[in-house]
Amino acid sequence: MVAAAMESRFRYRFFPPTRILGGVDALRGQVLEIGCGTGFFSLPAANLLGNDGFLTALDILPESVDLVRRKAEAARIENLRVLQGDARQTNLPAASVDTVLLFGVIPAPMLPLAELLPEMCRVLKPGGGLAVWPPVPLWLPRSIVRSGLFAFTVKRNGVHNFKRL
Repeated sequence: MVAAAMESRFRYRFFPPTRILGGVDALRGQVLEIGCGTGFFSLPAANLLGNDGFLTALDILPESVDLVRRKAEAARIENLRVLQGDARQTNLPAASVDTVLLFGVIPAPMLPLAELLPEMCRVLKPGGGLAVWPPVPLWLPRSIVRSGLFAFTVKRNGVHNFKRL
């Protein structure tokens, strides 16, 4: 049921993933997507990265991981790796990611910012980018800055962009 809503024509029409991804300040290099779900942003992001980048999509649900893997294989997308795991402890190497995408996953009770943001800061390279969409509720961007780990840079296409300090 949730997957059907995430793949609805309504969502694609009113929230076109390529347009929203165009709001990411630095979509290049090594990109980590937290909460890939059905791959709504994963496949378009991997396509936008092309041969010059690589997307790691992470989700805690095995069903989501399997679905996105199948979609990537069917679309012959080779610069996309899908992993099952917890965003609060990714097990990725420190300073290994250029950009983190938090699209539609925060705020969520299972991903408290106090636990999520330090891990995102750890995996990001110095000066790396954090992109957050949608910025609801309105206090969320301020909370990210108040963490002391990130500075706000720009809002474009509804995407709030931050830089790792």
